[in-house]
Amino acid sequence: MTDKEAIEKLVVDFKALKTEIHKVIVGQDDVVNQVLISIFSKGHCLLVGVPGLAKTLLVNTISQSLGLSFNRIQFTPDLMPSDIVGSEILDDTRNFKFIKGPLFSNIILADEINRTPPKTQSALLEAMQERAVTAAGTNYKLPSPFFVLATQNPIEQEGTYALPEAQLDRFMFNIWVDYPSFEEEMAIVKSTTSNTEEQLNQILNGEQIIFYQDLIRRIPVADNVMEYAVKLVGKTRINSELAPQITKDFITWGAGPRASQYLIIGAKCHAAIHGKFSPDIEDVKAVALPILRHRLVRNYKAEAEGYSMDRIIQELL
Repeated sequence: MTDKEAIEKLVVDFKALKTEIHKVIVGQDDVVNQVLISIFSKGHCLLVGVPGLAKTLLVNTISQSLGLSFNRIQFTPDLMPSDIVGSEILDDTRNFKFIKGPLFSNIILADEINRTPPKTQSALLEAMQERAVTAAGTNYKLPSPFFVLATQNPIEQEGTYALPEAQLDRFMFNIWVDYPSFEEEMAIVKSTTSNTEEQLNQILNGEQIIFYQDLIRRIPVADNVMEYAVKLVGKTRINSELAPQITKDFITWGAGPRASQYLIIGAKCHAAIHGKFSPDIEDVKAVALPILRHRLVRNYKAEAEGYSMDRIIQELL
């Protein structure tokens, strides 16, 4: 199959996948798009939203539609690194044997990731970056494909631990899950208060996902698009000559090179799912918000003057 045919097939599969997911998930179209783009781009996602917006259900539905193994880890203040990575035990023959933890799965839902202390959060860092974990000096490869989809509750600050910048940077997207519209909420209430249960079909498997991930990497990018992405990230850094006044006024800390990489990969995938064979500047703009949102740090002046992170990014675009 040529790359051109493969992109055409990706468009068909992507539509089928969305149709399947929307059997269970009402609305949240942008959220579904962004989660799927991050999966095909080999990235991880942070889903931020108040309780009860079907974040967990969305991840579970996606894993079923993709035919991937799925584990949910509920992050709590007493969770230890060995609880997620696994640990060594003495077997019957008095030898140490490694028992794999829940991290050994294709899709990991890290539920309420900010409820656990930094020691356990950092155990995820290696898994997310290297797609491997180290236990008792031995390196264990995680299954492929491997994604971490983490959820975070933005309103309860009691008993939460802020995610370190280094870990936030490992997430390709920071996706804001908003309240449904009136019509969507009516549909949700109708479907969830009766005893009808949707049967989900598997649309893709692990091998096909890896094939599409490799396909996305092979998509060519024009120099002017690459330049636009790198300049956009440069504009977020206060000590850069590209920095406009809004950056100098409202930003303490800008985005690193990983943002530029994700902008290009995300733009490639955004182009591919819309049937384009190469991304343009509009594709970069389409993925810029969830990629930059968690990589910039606002200062007190921005908060005092009511400048949200999204507003600052929109003005930079």
